[in-house]
Amino acid sequence: MKDRKAVFRFGSRSAVRLADLALLVRAPAALSVPGDVIAGATAAGRPLSARALGIVGSSVCRYWAGMALNDYADATVDAVERPDRPVPSGRVARRTALAVAGGLTAAGLGLVAAAGGRRRLLGALLLTGLVWAYDLKLKSTQAGTAAMAGVRTLDVLAGALAPGPGAVSTGAALRRAALPAALVGAHTYTLMALSRHEISGAPARLPVTTLAVSTATALATALPATARAGTADTGPTEKARTGLVPADALASLGAYGTAQARAAREPSGENVRRAVGAGILGLMPLQAAPTARAGSPVFAAALGVVHPLARRLARRISPT
Repeated sequence: MKDRKAVFRFGSRSAVRLADLALLVRAPAALSVPGDVIAGATAAGRPLSARALGIVGSSVCRYWAGMALNDYADATVDAVERPDRPVPSGRVARRTALAVAGGLTAAGLGLVAAAGGRRRLLGALLLTGLVWAYDLKLKSTQAGTAAMAGVRTLDVLAGALAPGPGAVSTGAALRRAALPAALVGAHTYTLMALSRHEISGAPARLPVTTLAVSTATALATALPATARAGTADTGPTEKARTGLVPADALASLGAYGTAQARAAREPSGENVRRAVGAGILGLMPLQAAPTARAGSPVFAAALGVVHPLARRLARRISPT
């Protein structure tokens, strides 16, 4: 009986199953990406127009490209440490992984050019350069953690500068989006610091430290809404905002914090890896909190709904 599973061809000889491509790019983990742009755009008071969605699509393409490039660059190491991954297992050729990374990078830049023009393209080139530098060189250095945290921080700020009607000045947009960008950056820094120890395990002090930072991040996310809860505005949007912000902050800390606490008790490679996966998925409720605070409870609720879906999908395709 013929295999009826979807197959993509690269060149004249390479055929790759769609399922293996999804594993290569950690497809469900990209659900953590749109919230960067949404949080930045709503904080800056910019409507999520069709052109802004082009920026979202570009960020997703860049994320997938980075995952494929990661496996291309780590093929030799993964052959020993993670032989079940698509490249070392032989299900995806190394040159195919590089071709996927290049194709997705080009697609992401094309989406930015179409949505935002030359000015936005320059910013996207900076982000793309950081991703490629991380995968090919910086990952094994102390600068790698900061580089990837910087990518996610800049991704939020890119949302603040997304094109659309009713846009405020560039300076005002960046100031408004500074808090959500900093929160996403700090969260990403903790999970990237942990990710360096997914195989051999971590020193016990590391998950303790990242848990402390995550707790502070969640509090910083929730407190602005709590402080404003006594204001005169008691309309439906304000009530939704006041309830969603702390709920989303706690949802992010709940999943990620629990995994980090487990890693602190027993900092094995498996527990650290689970904490990293929880941290990646925990970005969604963390992004939802500033989105709700900015007065967009519908988008915040959507991010909240996507979170459990992403956790379910992560049981089939690991986000790490």
